[in-house]
Amino acid sequence: MHPDSLTQTGSTDFFFKLGEALRVFLDNPIIHLLDILILACVLFVAVRFIRGRKAGVLLIGISVLLLIMGIAHLCGFSATKMVFAQFFSVGIVALVIIFHPEIREALERVGNGSISGIMSFGDQRKKQEQYTKIIEDVSVAVGELSSTKTGALIVIARTINLDEVTNTGVKLNSEVSSFLIRNLFFNKAPLHDGAIIIDDGRIAAAGCLLPLTRRTDLDSDVGTRHRAAVGMSEVSDAIIVVVSEETGTISVAHDCTLTRGYTSDSLRKFLTKSLIKRRYSDAKGDKTE
Repeated sequence: MHPDSLTQTGSTDFFFKLGEALRVFLDNPIIHLLDILILACVLFVAVRFIRGRKAGVLLIGISVLLLIMGIAHLCGFSATKMVFAQFFSVGIVALVIIFHPEIREALERVGNGSISGIMSFGDQRKKQEQYTKIIEDVSVAVGELSSTKTGALIVIARTINLDEVTNTGVKLNSEVSSFLIRNLFFNKAPLHDGAIIIDDGRIAAAGCLLPLTRRTDLDSDVGTRHRAAVGMSEVSDAIIVVVSEETGTISVAHDCTLTRGYTSDSLRKFLTKSLIKRRYSDAKGDKTE
C-alpha cells in the first residue's frame, strides 16, 4: 500500500472516531461533562502529587512515548505502531513496579485522609491540644538551637507511616518536650547527628537516618542535613524542620520543597497551619484559609 494511502486512512479513521465521540457527548452532555470533570480532577491531583518526585521525570518520558505512539497512529506508521503496541502490552506491569512507592503513598494518603478523619472525629479536641503543645515545644527548642548554632533535624509525621525510618535509629517513645529535644541535639550527645521522629504525639526515635535527595537544583550551600530533609519530604508527607550548624538558620522541608529563614514565631505559625488548621478543617470538610 502506498504511504499516502496509509496517511489518508489514518486521518479518516481519526476524524471518524472524533465525530463518534462528539455525537455521544451531545446525546447526554451533563453526564459527560461530569465525567470529564472527574477525570480532570483525578489527573490534576495525580500530576500535583508526583511533581518534584523522582518518578516525575520518568512520567514525562512515558508521556513523550505516548505522544509518539499517537502520531504514529494518525500517520499510519504500521511498524512503529506494532513496536509500541508490544511495548505497552507489558508496560502496565512495569509501571506498577516502577511507581510502587508513589502508588502506595497515594493510597495511604487517601485512606488516612478520609477514614481516619471520620474515625477520630470525637477525639479531635484532645488531639488538637496535643499538637498545640508539640508545636510549642518544637518551636521553643528550635529557636534556642538556632541561637546557639546547634544543628538539628526534626521529622514530624503526618499520615504516611515512618516505621522504616524510625527503625534506623534508637527508639525512645518519649513525651515531646523542648528540654529533651535540645539535649538530643547537644553536640556531645551520641544521637545528635541523626534525626528525631515525632509520631503520634511522641518522640518515637532519635539518631535516625533519612534518605538523601538526588536533586541538583538546590542551593550550593545546602548541606547534608538539608538534603536529608528534602529527601524525606520526597518519600513522605512529613514536615521536616532543620537548623543549620553553620549559620543557625531555620528551614522547613515538605512536599518536596525547602523554605528557609524561619524564626521561632514564624515556625510556630507554619506548624499550626499545617498540623492543626489544615488537618482538622479537612476532617470537618471546611476550607482552610
